[in-house]
Amino acid sequence: MSLEITFLGTGSAFPSPARGASALVLRREGQCWLFDCGEGTQTQLMRSHLRAARISKIFITHLHGDHFFGLPGLLCTLSLQSSPDASRAPVDIYGPLGLRSFLWRSLELSHSQLLFPYTVHELVPTPDQCPAEEFKDFSGWDRGEGVPQGPAGRVLHLDPGEDSYLLLEDEQLVVRAFRLFHRVPSFGFVLEEKPRPGKLDVQKLRDLG
Repeated sequence: MSLEITFLGTGSAFPSPARGASALVLRREGQCWLFDCGEGTQTQLMRSHLRAARISKIFITHLHGDHFFGLPGLLCTLSLQSSPDASRAPVDIYGPLGLRSFLWRSLELSHSQLLFPYTVHELVPTPDQCPAEEFKDFSGWDRGEGVPQGPAGRVLHLDPGEDSYLLLEDEQLVVRAFRLFHRVPSFGFVLEEKPRPGKLDVQKLRDLG
């Protein structure tokens, strides 16, 4: 399995002429996975060797603007570069509780209609992930406000036994989120490659001594 990481932005709090806001891309098996999407991420993508159209998964660490304010614009730009395709797999977006509402409202208020499907998988934080005065419970947002019109997706809770959130798993790897402690609920992401069986014929080696 080949993995390649490209840093698109390493700035903090606000972008500068030399450093964009937080964003990096993991390229894997021809797909691009984007981690954080600060303001200006799509411009940085255009300057890179990467193809934005290959983005299939997006992971948002926390809901501070320098880590996700670029997301609605990026999705709209990807849509402008797309053609309608009912068979296209949705772009999966993972992030803290509240992200689904933010995206839904941003796209609705700007009258943006994406030509591809997307799903938002929200991680439910625990209150001890940030100072008590900063913790906000977004679980009741949009209740009774036409939520079915919003994007589909799962609501993921902490697995106490693993102390993590299982996001996805395939034949090659497992992706989990784990809690970080910041001024707002935050998450880190771990990609764990599964053991790969060797190709040696052990019995033949034994026979040959």
